[in-house]
Formats: sequence, C-alpha cells, structure tokens
Amino acid sequence: MLSRIAESFFWIGRYLERADATARILDGHMATLVEDPTVDEAAACRTVLQVMGVEPDEGTHYDNDLVLRLLGHEPDEPSSMVYALGCARESARRARETVSAEVWEAINTTWHAVSHGQLETMRPHLASRLVVERVAMISGMVDGTMNHDESWQFLTLGRHIERVDMTARLLSNASLSAGASTAWSSTLRACGALEAFTRTYRGRLGQREAAEFLLLDRLFPRSVIHSLGRAEDCIHHLDAGRRSGQHGESAQLLGRARAELEYRPLSDILSDLAGEMERIQQRMTRASEAIASRYFPTPIAHSWQAGEA
Repeated sequence: MLSRIAESFFWIGRYLERADATARILDGHMATLVEDPTVDEAAACRTVLQVMGVEPDEGTHYDNDLVLRLLGHEPDEPSSMVYALGCARESARRARETVSAEVWEAINTTWHAVSHGQLETMRPHLASRLVVERVAMISGMVDGTMNHDESWQFLTLGRHIERVDMTARLLSNASLSAGASTAWSSTLRACGALEAFTRTYRGRLGQREAAEFLLLDRLFPRSVIHSLGRAEDCIHHLDAGRRSGQHGESAQLLGRARAELEYRPLSDILSDLAGEMERIQQRMTRASEAIASRYFPTPIAHSWQAGEA
C-alpha cells in the first residue's frame, strides 16, 4: 500500500487515542481535586501539565480553568483534545479514498461537534465523557466497517503505541500525586479499570496493586503489557510476507520494553515509577520513529510536541 495511506492510518490511530486518553487524564485530575480537598490545586495543575508535556511558566498561576483550556478546548495547543481530534480528521482526509464512509463521517462529525468552543461551555466531566464516547464510537466504526488489512493494522499499531505512552503518563501522574489519597482510584477510574481491578484484587487498593494492574495485567486492554503485545502483533502481521526471520528496530524496541516489564521485580519498577514511565515514553517515541523510517519513507510533516514525535 502507499506509504502516504499507511502513515495517515497510523496517525489516525495515534491522534484518536491521544484525544481519548487526554480526556481520561483531565477527568481523573478533576475527580482527585473534588474528592480530596487537601490537594494543592496549583501544584496538582502543574504536575498534570508536566506529565502531558506542557512545561509550566514560573510566573503563571495555574488553576483548573487554565488546565482545562490547555488540555481541553484550546484548538492551537498541541496537547489539547480538540487539537488531537483536528489532526485525526486531517489524517483521515489524507486517506479519504481508503477510510470507510462511516468512519469518515464519525470523525468529521466529532470534529465539527468540538471545534467551535462547545467543550468550553460544558461541565468538565461531561466534556471529557463526550470525547471518550465519540472516540469509542469511531473505534467501533473502524473495527466494524473496515477490512482488517494493512490499513487497519497501521491504525491499530498507532493506537496501541499511543496507549502505552498515555497509560505511562497516567501512572506517572498518580505516582507524583502520591500524597493524594484518591490518586490511584482516580487513575483506575480514568482508565475505565476500577471495576475490573476491584474484581481482580477483591477490593485491595494500594499503589502496588493498582500499578501492577495497569502495567502488567494481560487481560485488561489498557494495560501497558497488553498494549505492547497488541502493537507487536500488528508489526508481525505487517512483516508476515518478509522472508527474513529478524524483525526491524521497531519490533525490537517494543519487545525489549515488554521483556523489561515481564522479567524485572515489580518492586524495582515501583521504586522509581515516574522515571520508569518516562523511559517507556522515550522508547515509544523511538519505536514510532523506527516505524516511520521502515514503513513511511516519504513522511508527512506532523506536529506532535507533547508526544515528542
């Protein structure tokens, strides 16, 4: 298939997942502040912005309104949900001849629903839920109306690489908010994992249990280990026709990231969870660059400041 089409699908997956995860992080951030009045709002706002790749200015007072603008509805802010949805629409437009009519309509309708300040007028929780629900609908359209061929593999590959990156950011945010008694329950809720976690651990909620679930649970679709495995599967399918038994750098990077999680003691990872999550994000950036070099020899210019790609 054309590298232009392949790259567009890869970025549709990444941008949709970025919008979804940003909405979840915003919702979790707001829930933590509401449920725990002892949390310092300004410090929490700075932390969540740093986790999302927005470096706070020393002289600026950060509050929830500013965080909601920067990560929510500011169309020119590369870390915002609206920006990510706009980029997903632009990527879909580039691959318009290959994207199914249902998927294009769902992405285009979502973009028009959020591009004129509508999210700004909604309560934060409802705005986040709107984005999460619209992305879930689009993902269902993708899985239900497109051939699961190379295009679908590239979209799914982009989605899971971004999911690893964003789950790592959520874990990092929770570890840096360790003083907040509700940080881990908010993180599990943001991942849609609270009920699954409760059933698995029978109500035991601690940092170790929550981090273990979001990092290593093979059955939960937003865990880091599950998403790494799905990304590796996509690359194996894309390389199925190659005679060489050795995979490229992207597969090697994903495999090493998975192996380091699987074969290291959890206590080692938890001793510097924020640092470990930053290293996983860096590895996803390198994997994305390796994918671009291997499959997209004539790259489309993308701006991905928060994701370092």
